[in-house]
Amino acid sequence: MTSWLKPGDYWMARLALEKAVGALFLIAFLNALNQFKPLLGEKGLLPVPLFVKAVPPKESPSLFFFFPSDKAFTICAWIGVALAATILSGIVDAYTWALFPIWAISWALYLSFVNVGQTFYGFGWESILLEAGAYGAFLGAITTTPQIAVIWMFRWLLFRVMFGAGLIKQRGDSCWRDLTCLNYHYETQPIPNPLSWYFHHGPRWSKKGGVLFNHFAELIVPFGYFLPQPIGSIAGALTILFQLLIFLSGNLSWLNALTAVLALSCFDDGTLARILTARVHISHSPDIAFRILTGAIAMLVVVLSIKPLRNLMSSRQVMNTVYNRFHFVGTYGAFGGITRTRYEIVVEGTEDAAITASTKWLEYEFKGTPGDTRRMPPQIAPYHLRLDWLMWFAAMGSYQRYPWFVHFIAKLLEGDKAVLSLLKSNPFPNQPPHYVRALLYHYRFSTAEIKKKTGQWWLREPVGAYFPAVSLQSPSLRIMLQQMRWIEVE
Repeated sequence: MTSWLKPGDYWMARLALEKAVGALFLIAFLNALNQFKPLLGEKGLLPVPLFVKAVPPKESPSLFFFFPSDKAFTICAWIGVALAATILSGIVDAYTWALFPIWAISWALYLSFVNVGQTFYGFGWESILLEAGAYGAFLGAITTTPQIAVIWMFRWLLFRVMFGAGLIKQRGDSCWRDLTCLNYHYETQPIPNPLSWYFHHGPRWSKKGGVLFNHFAELIVPFGYFLPQPIGSIAGALTILFQLLIFLSGNLSWLNALTAVLALSCFDDGTLARILTARVHISHSPDIAFRILTGAIAMLVVVLSIKPLRNLMSSRQVMNTVYNRFHFVGTYGAFGGITRTRYEIVVEGTEDAAITASTKWLEYEFKGTPGDTRRMPPQIAPYHLRLDWLMWFAAMGSYQRYPWFVHFIAKLLEGDKAVLSLLKSNPFPNQPPHYVRALLYHYRFSTAEIKKKTGQWWLREPVGAYFPAVSLQSPSLRIMLQQMRWIEVE
């Protein structure tokens, strides 16, 4: 039997959450399949086998403490892809006790990647996705009534993501308070997209208005998630609109997509019935064992929320923090500080056997970060380019702070195919270069006049050397590799 959508029910929200979170897990596992081996594999930039030798398993639980091999990484990524695809397919939608282990295994597998992923997996949205996946296991089958406790857990996660981001901005960079942050953000964010240039050159009122809408969406709207309908649905809709605008203006991995997905928990069937004509299956409540398990998890969430609440209320609020090894019920937030100047590391190589004043240097091009000034910024999100993000961070400091960077230079000199697959182009397709170096540039968006005349999206000016020119035979390179954490040289 079926019935029309009714107020107070969450059949549609449950279905949307299950499929959307499942889709993001699919993207995350595909990301691991494509990037984990060159970044963190046996011969990666920060090899997991060296990490698990130095860190006790209890400090960072992961299946890869038992199987730290490229084969295991690949198999687990493929299993994750298959499980996420199963969730999306609907094959087991009618079976609670089939869905539950699929979600649980997916969560455990992705936790295994995150907990050995080191700096390449040190992003807040990894923890948000893991927490959402943990709640997804309790959504239940389509033949059972959605449990309101699970819907409220998703809303509580959404509140911490949004309100935490709003508070960290108020307590952080002064440009959020004087409404000038968007004068810089579109240009200096980690990976701009094709529309970032246009947002940057928008009228001044649009940038001030954008900051004001940001404060409204992050500091006021989140309280609406817990209010009666239709206020809850309106708050969810405003959050989705806000995340869509951010998505249109830059590449923030799956952060915006995931936050918008969490906002689906705000819509009850009664509200959706005004715009949808759909029927749902009339069925029964989940069995008692599943309800008890859900209640236990809900109580655990309440207990574990004490530390995140204290953090939200603290004048020393931290931005992204997990309070346990399972990335469960954490503290979130984004862009508490805005960079005013964009620096980029340009990596170059040469085939010349000796460096002279006439040496010809060729640039390596990255997939996401700016390089060629005439290249239009790409649309990457909700996919995540981990190396490109770390290059953005590295440009704000010295390479000595980033052990993986020295190893990256060595991999380019070796012509390592796995690492080269992370780049957009390899200027040395036939044989590796003799020397590689890195220069630091100041990048800024071109003006409308220059863009029209020359086709340049960016203007750049050299700042100086970032990493010295080295070859595989350079004693300095071997010394640096030996000094870097997690790097061993035979």
